[in-house]
Amino acid sequence: MDTPTLPQFLKEGDLVVILSPASKIDKNLIAGAAQRLESWGLKVKVAPHAKGSSGHYAGSIKNRLADLQSAMDNPKVSAILCSRGGYGMVHLIDQLDFTEFFQYPKWVIGFSDITALHNTIQYHGFASLHAPMARHLAVEAEDDPCTLYLKQTLLGELPSYSCPTHKLSRKGTAEGVLRGGNLAVMYGLRGTKYDIPPAGSILFIEDIGERPHAVERMLYNLKLGGVFEQVSGVIIGQFTDFEEDKSLGKVLYGAIADLLKEYDFPVAFNFPVGHVTNNLPLINGAKVTLEVDSKEIKLSFFS
Repeated sequence: MDTPTLPQFLKEGDLVVILSPASKIDKNLIAGAAQRLESWGLKVKVAPHAKGSSGHYAGSIKNRLADLQSAMDNPKVSAILCSRGGYGMVHLIDQLDFTEFFQYPKWVIGFSDITALHNTIQYHGFASLHAPMARHLAVEAEDDPCTLYLKQTLLGELPSYSCPTHKLSRKGTAEGVLRGGNLAVMYGLRGTKYDIPPAGSILFIEDIGERPHAVERMLYNLKLGGVFEQVSGVIIGQFTDFEEDKSLGKVLYGAIADLLKEYDFPVAFNFPVGHVTNNLPLINGAKVTLEVDSKEIKLSFFS
């Protein structure tokens, strides 16, 4: 099992670029995120098209690609904060040149549609940060736990999380490489070179606005593709902005539990990751230990 390389952690005075590789965003949220990062002693540069608009997107494919490639190539940049997800990251991933990134790897931060970029970065051998983006940094209080965890992680303090066990969780302990993100985005990359390698992985998933039968269909794709036969553990995050219906004859979490019941790896339900305020930063591609018992779920990162 190959473990992706962690980029160098940040220190005071390091440069972070904020850019918008997918959907457009309110420029005030970018300003608020920049202010928050600067309060941590970091320098911030806003990419030329970060505040742009081209239909649903923050700019044309050419402009969004130029911003991302420039930040990836710049040896003075230590981290890249994607302002938001939405849709559009998939337009760029096969056009990115990692030649300079290999020489000057940096942390890439984001979630949701940015899952496509996380998968791409892992394909090229590096870890990245599935974490809150500009809105969270701009709107939430300075002492917001997820904001503080993001700061601590960027500055080199590997996190260790705990949360209450859900009744559907399955007890057990596993070690592996943490991989995952938005289920629909990962599903869209199945069968491509950017699909995640399942062997030895601890898979985490979340999603927003997907009907229960659509979630189950995507998970059956993973099941029939042999993914669940190879992973070491599964973390079920938050599935939000949907209505439970009778299409599956049971609630969504129950349907997922039934689908996974034939396997013996630990399963952590209701983990705080997804399109919610309590969206814990996760190092995508890092080595972790997952512990699930009758009372608590623990996720620990180690180098």
